[in-house]
This record gives sequence, C-alpha cells and structure tokens, in this order.
Amino acid sequence: MSTVKLIIAEDHELSRLGLSLSLQKNPKIQIIHEAESGQSVLDFLANENNEKPDLILMDIGMPILDGIETTQRVKAKYPDIKVLMLTSHDSGDEVFASLSAGAEAYCLKDIKLERLEQVIEMVQEGAVWLDPAIAQAVLKTLPVNLPHKNRVFSSNHNGQSSSGIDLTEREYEVLEKIVEGKSNKEIGESLFITIHTVKAHVCNIIQKLSVNDRTQAAVKALRDGLVKKKL
Repeated sequence: MSTVKLIIAEDHELSRLGLSLSLQKNPKIQIIHEAESGQSVLDFLANENNEKPDLILMDIGMPILDGIETTQRVKAKYPDIKVLMLTSHDSGDEVFASLSAGAEAYCLKDIKLERLEQVIEMVQEGAVWLDPAIAQAVLKTLPVNLPHKNRVFSSNHNGQSSSGIDLTEREYEVLEKIVEGKSNKEIGESLFITIHTVKAHVCNIIQKLSVNDRTQAAVKALRDGLVKKKL
C-alpha cells in the first residue's frame, strides 16, 4: 500500500492529539490536517493550495457541522475521498445514516490502534468495514425499502452489472439470501444447491465486493442498492 494521506476530524483536543501522535508513527500514513469540526474539514478541502486527502477519520459528534453531514458534503463534491467514521456512537440509526452519507467504514473508539491501521489500509484498498460489535445490530435496523441502484441480475453485453461489480446471476441470488440473514444450509435448500457450492459463491461474493465477511457483504449490498431487503 502506498502512503495514505489522512485528515483527522475530532473535536476533543486530547483525542485528536493522541490519534495524530499514534498514527504518524506508521510510515504508510501521512496526516495532512487535524480538524476540530466538520466545517474545518470543508474549509481545508475548499482551499486549492491544500493537498487533498485519501481518507478522513471522522467523528460524529462535532460542533458547527457534525460528522454525518460533513461526510455527505465531502462525498458530494469529492467522491474519491474515503471516510472512516471513528466514534463512540453505536446506535443503528447513526450507523445507517453514516453509511447512507457515503462512509466506507464505521469504527468504535475502543478499537485497538493496530486494528485501526489495518482498517485504514483495507478501506484505502476499497473495502467496506463495520465494527463487529455493531454489525449484526445494523443489519436488523436497516430499512426494507432502500432503492435499487441496479436491478438484480441486470448486466451489459460483457456480463458485468451496471454497477461495475461482475456478480453472476447465481451470486446475486446468494447475496440476497445473505442479506436476509440465511445460513449456508438455508441458502442451499432454498436455491437447491449444495452447501459446498454455497460456500464457493459466498467466497466469490466477498472477494468481488472487496469485503472481509458476509456481514460486510450484506451491508455493502444494502448501502449500494445491489439488493433489497425483503419484508
């Protein structure tokens, strides 16, 4: 991984300083700005003389402009900048609002430094990541009426979906079952395929969506409108 240019957005001075001192020891991370509010992030990005970050570590509860609204504004104008929410907030509503705003990852502040550095690397390489402590709770709170960005199974003449994710029709079917919370056995029974085949499809889905497990695959599928959670 090449050096990740990072902004730390955190209103508590000691927390911000601690993060900065810890992360700057990693030679693969370059901190280019420390912001005490969402507005400070936007002001820094608006200055053409400033270097643009690859990723923003974003707190939620900040003054002037909170992390969720800041994420939404950043993504609207700078879609290539990745956002990793780092917060003590663990409610499903705030997690979903962050993902809907465009955040690629959601971490709780009790995460270990080594793990945070790993998540930064994964997100920089295109993964979506949720703290395991809240991942299952998030799936239960996600609404069932998220709009599709693409119709399931639709593809172009090259067999690739309009989203750029080249899942097969069967993989889309398996992904829908994952979103519904089905086990491998239940997926196999509903689709009339063996557990071995289900496991192979799940591995392919995880790889193609650039995630680490089936929970993250479900969250990315819902957030990106690849499938729709059924009632």
